[in-house]
Amino acid sequence: MSNMLLYEELENKVAVLTINRPDKLNALNISLLQELASTLERIEQSDIRVVVITGAGTKAFVAGADLEEIAACSPFELWSFLRQGQNVLRLIEGLSKPVITAINGIALGGGFELALACSLRIAGEKSYFAFPEASLGLMPGFGGTQRLPKAIGKTVALEYLLTGSKLSAEEAYRLGLINKVVKIDELRSKALEMANKIANQSPAAVRFILQSVQGGYELAGERGELLEAGLTALCSATEDSREGLAAFKERRKPVFTGC
Repeated sequence: MSNMLLYEELENKVAVLTINRPDKLNALNISLLQELASTLERIEQSDIRVVVITGAGTKAFVAGADLEEIAACSPFELWSFLRQGQNVLRLIEGLSKPVITAINGIALGGGFELALACSLRIAGEKSYFAFPEASLGLMPGFGGTQRLPKAIGKTVALEYLLTGSKLSAEEAYRLGLINKVVKIDELRSKALEMANKIANQSPAAVRFILQSVQGGYELAGERGELLEAGLTALCSATEDSREGLAAFKERRKPVFTGC
């Protein structure tokens, strides 16, 4: 693994990924996206239970895509770069383990889009979000025009997409985009606290919950409920379910294996 993406595997099967280009405000380039994709694919096949993604330093989580690379791209090369970014964000969104993003500064463009793809979001109190692409003659291309309206509604999303206005951490929390806003020096500890709480749950149940929420999000009414009922029935057939019920009956802490 290069020094652009740092990997830590902590106790309780929690992994921390740090985007490490502080001199470029952690901007995303082609090599970094490739490395992030391959790392996520390895995590998917591992026994890691929760992933935390953050940025190096205190100025920026991710200040978007690397504009120097974008400026040198032909339209076809840009299309390829954008598709690569979209694929990475879909990997994050579809991972069978929760992904918590610890937002340690500005999250612009692709950085905002990366945060939107994560399961849960914790932000430092001075962090802010924006889509500045229109002021550059561009538009969001890593899924921002799709995920932001689903998260906060079409009308409010369009305001931020079209004007490029900054969205403070507190305002993002009010809109339901952020789970917690914390002091920057507490960001890592609060993210790991949440990660460890999840890691102590049944990995099988967590996996099915993620699948139900993500799959049902695109379905209406009863179809989503049918998906939920089916996944709940499958979840009840796991070893984790039997262990959880036995531990409850025996008044002890369950030992989950993810099976």
